[in-house]
Amino acid sequence: MNNPHDIIETVLVTEKSNDMLDDGKYVFKVHPSAHKIEIGMAVEKLFDVKVGAVNTINCKGKKKRMGRAKMGRRSNWKKAIVTLSEGSIDIM
Repeated sequence: MNNPHDIIETVLVTEKSNDMLDDGKYVFKVHPSAHKIEIGMAVEKLFDVKVGAVNTINCKGKKKRMGRAKMGRRSNWKKAIVTLSEGSIDIM
C-alpha cells in the first residue's frame, strides 16, 4: 500500500470529530491493515501538513437483521485520529 489514497478512505465528519478540530485532531476512516506510520505519511503527502501523533481504533461492525430470522453483520473498519503539529486541513 504505497498509494496514500489506498490508505486514507474517507474523512469522518461527526459532532465529536468537529469538536476535536479545535485541538488540531482530525478523524479518518483508513484501510484495516494500515499501521500508524503509513497513516501519518499518507496524511502528510495528501494534505501537506506535519503530523505529530496517530492513534488508531479497530471498530467492530454492527449486527443487522436480514429478514425474519437471519442475522448479518456490517464489515469491520479502522478509524485513525491524527494530531497535527503544524498546519491545518480544510475539510469543507
